[in-house]
Amino acid sequence: MTGMGQRMQAAGGCLVGVVGAGAGLGAWAVGARGRFRRFEQAPDWSVIYAELPLTVLGGVAVSLGLWALGRRVRARR
Repeated sequence: MTGMGQRMQAAGGCLVGVVGAGAGLGAWAVGARGRFRRFEQAPDWSVIYAELPLTVLGGVAVSLGLWALGRRVRARR
């Protein structure tokens, strides 16, 4: 593979990772306000410190996994 092809693959992987992070952030934001103040008590900071990073990393992992699976399927053809 040429240098340009490798750069395009690397750029594609980075783009897929960014899109996955955005999807994870969007999924987290859907009900974040309700989870942040549970039962009208004090703020629950685990929503930000635990749930947010895990959701964003999960979005990145799923998107890159699907990207790698697509590359493998396309390579077999």
